[in-house]
Amino acid sequence: MNPVIVVHGGGASSISKDRKERVRQGIIKAAEVGYKILMEGGSAVDAVEGAVAFLEDHPEFNAGCGSVLNVNGDVEMDASIMSGKDLSAGAVSAVRCIANPIKLARLVMEKTTHCFLTDQGAAKFAAAMGVPTIPKEQLVTERNIKRLEKEKHEKGALKLDFQKDLGTVGAVALDCKGNVAYATSTGGIVNKMVGRVGDTPCVGSGGYADNDIGAISTTGHGESILKVNLARLTLFHVEQGKTLEEAADMSLGYMKSKLKGLGGVILVSKAGDWAVKWTSTSMPWAAVKDGKLHSGIDLHETSVADLP
Repeated sequence: MNPVIVVHGGGASSISKDRKERVRQGIIKAAEVGYKILMEGGSAVDAVEGAVAFLEDHPEFNAGCGSVLNVNGDVEMDASIMSGKDLSAGAVSAVRCIANPIKLARLVMEKTTHCFLTDQGAAKFAAAMGVPTIPKEQLVTERNIKRLEKEKHEKGALKLDFQKDLGTVGAVALDCKGNVAYATSTGGIVNKMVGRVGDTPCVGSGGYADNDIGAISTTGHGESILKVNLARLTLFHVEQGKTLEEAADMSLGYMKSKLKGLGGVILVSKAGDWAVKWTSTSMPWAAVKDGKLHSGIDLHETSVADLP
C-alpha cells in the first residue's frame, strides 16, 4: 500500500489573518511529521500519534499547550486513538498537567486491559508509566486567557453560537501494511464546566478505525457529535457503498439538520482514498499521498505541492 496521512486542526468560525499563516504552516508540518513516520516504515498508529503530538505542542491549536480554559481558568484535555487492525483503542479525559494526552491515550491502549481512563485515574496511570507532569501554566496561552475573559463577558447575552469553539486536532493514516488508525485530541470548549467531556475521547464519535472500512477523525460541536456518533455514522455510510465524500456530506448534513451542529471530518479508506469535509466556516487540514502535499483552510481553497 502507498501510505496516506490526513490531519486537521479543528473546525473554526473564522481564523484571523494574523493567525492564518501560523495555522497553515502548523498543519502542513504535522502532516509532514506523520508522513515521514509512514515512509520510514512506521505504523499508522505511530503516524497519527506523531502528527497529533506535534499539534498538541503547537500553541495555535486547541489541544495540549494551546488548549482552551474551563470556567476556572484551568486546562482539562481529552484524547483518543484507535488501531483499525484489531480495533484496539485508548482514551483519556479531563487530564491536566501533561504535555501530550494522545501519548497517554496510546499507553492506555497498549499497557492496560481498558479503553478509557479519566481524571485522577488517568493521572495515577500517567505517573505509573513515568509520564512527566508539567506546571499547569505551561499549557495556558495568553490568547486563551483573553478568550475566556471575552466568553465570560458575553455569557450574559446567552448566545447559542455553535460556531465559536470547534477546535480539536486529529489525524488518520493508512500504512504500507494496509493498517489504518485515527487519533484525536482537544482542550474542549472555552468556559466549559469542570469535568465536561465532549466527543473527542469517545470512540465512535471523536473517531473510528477499522481496516475493513477506513479511518476517520472528527471535529466540531462536541455535544452534537456525541448525539449522532458522527465517526461511526460516517463509516457506516462508507460500508453501505457511498464514496468518502458522499458519506461525509450525509453524516455532517444529518448532524446539521437534526441539531444545528457544525463540524468537520477527515477520512482515509482501506484502499487509500482520502477526503476532508466540513460545515463550519473553515477547517485547517493537510494530506500527503504519493509525495504530494494537499492543504487548505477555507472552503474551495486547496493548494497542492510536492513534498520538499
